Amino acid sequence: MRRETALAGGAAGVALLTVVAAVVPGALADPRADRPVRPGPVDVADMEIAAADVTGSTVSLNVTTRLSHRGPPARNVSVRVQAVDAESGLVEATRTAQVGDLSGEREVAVPTTLTVEREGGYRVRAVVYRDGQRVDGGARELRGLDALQPPYARSDVSFAAADALQPVSFSIAEAGGNRTTLALQLALTNAGDDRPENLRVTVTLRQADSNIVANRTSVPVGSIRPGRTATVGARLTVPTGYNYYIDAVLWKDDVVVDSARGAANLDPTETISVNETRRDVELRVSDFTRDDGERDRPVPEATGDPAAGGSAPGFGVGVAVVAFLAAALLARRTSQ
Repeated sequence: MRRETALAGGAAGVALLTVVAAVVPGALADPRADRPVRPGPVDVADMEIAAADVTGSTVSLNVTTRLSHRGPPARNVSVRVQAVDAESGLVEATRTAQVGDLSGEREVAVPTTLTVEREGGYRVRAVVYRDGQRVDGGARELRGLDALQPPYARSDVSFAAADALQPVSFSIAEAGGNRTTLALQLALTNAGDDRPENLRVTVTLRQADSNIVANRTSVPVGSIRPGRTATVGARLTVPTGYNYYIDAVLWKDDVVVDSARGAANLDPTETISVNETRRDVELRVSDFTRDDGERDRPVPEATGDPAAGGSAPGFGVGVAVVAFLAAALLARRTSQ
């Protein structure tokens, strides 16, 4: 009689657990079912910067920020791009682009345009937001924006820069009384593929001590074949016994595109020289750097293993198995 009673009690326990699992929601549910899904990480993979419209005082920068997304969907993603002056640290331009929702493992290009002054350098930085929270960022540095020229100031013709061929040279053509006539030679090189037109050179002779203009002239530049160097000649008469700076300016459609300087020593007691260093300015873009301190650190997804930490509602499948084994063991001991 005891054996039948024990078996009946174990069966009743298992039946009770079965009823609880069926009636009470979540009693034996998967612990992961009610956990919120963490949004997938969004990182700044790279930044691309290109100069667009260039004017006399400003330049428009096309900034393409590449975002990398993986994992669950990320909602309400946006990118803020800023240009910060490299010297003063002041923010010169800011643009915000709305990306929206991201899903799947993919890379998205986000274009923006910043307009800044065409001088000095800037630090262009991008910050990514997800639901208004800052999750990642990166930056590049620009130097030498002065090297960018507007279309109207671009010319393939410039003054020669070879050591054996000075851009400005002269010889004495005539001398008499208190006047000296100088025969000037200006060397120009065409580094392009076309023959430009509407070029002219103005030459100004300035007295070295007083900087007074002694004489000036303007001469047209003829056709210079691509890859060739040609000379332009001019004659100017100045008072004898003084030293002069020779300032030559190359013009294209009334826009200055290049300049050069020479010296004419006509004073036998004193000489002057042109102490001028020509330095080429280039546009430089630094490597992309990421703001590691602001990255969205991915967290392992929940697996339902209690070792992963946290607790879940319901008894779980393990509780039902333990109860069943306990009932069977009790029935066996009673039968013995």
